[in-house]
Amino acid sequence: MRLKDKVCIVTGGAAGIGKATAERFAEEGATVVICDVNEEQGQKTAEAIGPAASFVKVNVADRQAVGEFVDGVVAKFGRLDVLVNNAGVLRDGTLVKVKDGLLVKQMSEADFDLVISVNLKGVFNCTQAAAPHMIRQRSGVILNASSIVGLDGNFGQTNYVATKSAVIGMTKVWARELGRSGIRVNAIAPGFTSTEMVASMPENILDGMKARVPLGRLGEPRDIANAYLFLASDEASYISGEVLRVDGGIVVGT
Repeated sequence: MRLKDKVCIVTGGAAGIGKATAERFAEEGATVVICDVNEEQGQKTAEAIGPAASFVKVNVADRQAVGEFVDGVVAKFGRLDVLVNNAGVLRDGTLVKVKDGLLVKQMSEADFDLVISVNLKGVFNCTQAAAPHMIRQRSGVILNASSIVGLDGNFGQTNYVATKSAVIGMTKVWARELGRSGIRVNAIAPGFTSTEMVASMPENILDGMKARVPLGRLGEPRDIANAYLFLASDEASYISGEVLRVDGGIVVGT
């Protein structure tokens, strides 16, 4: 019961890594509040976890909605101990595609802006809303979802990589700024993980992904959730400003 009596928010908690994290936290004694834009799946996840979990529909890119959500959690439960900034989206595409000297395709401004608004501004919004409450109680843990591509880069992911690299930078800044108030801030950098989205990919693509991982398999959402659990717990009480790779040993691009 490493999170007994802790109040935790997991953004993007309806499915995938967020869902697994909410489940693990509840198993370890936490009260978990899930937020996501997928209301149907979010409700199902909270109901499956049981009385320890609840769901609120929130778009993390909506600053006002985030503030009201976080304030509501604290008003209801009296505190906020852990924030997991897990919500994220993908809109992959190469920067440009040129054929016979002519520009034939490029990443759209809309796709760039959407990924920035959710994956980067969303993390900023949620952390800025949560931090004053944690400062007042002189304790708290903030965990940010980065990615191995935020460290190594990846073909066709200009927007996504930009956000995941920036999240690492914000993690290090916030560890410095908030540490004096007893708040730890860390990031997780997952590798190829078998979420619902990845599982729907063609078998040959999945085989290619597995072949690049020294451990020979994709990560499971629970593998990432266990890393979040460790960093959220008192076992990691002297760890802050770090980025933990959970990737089976892969180095992207090799």
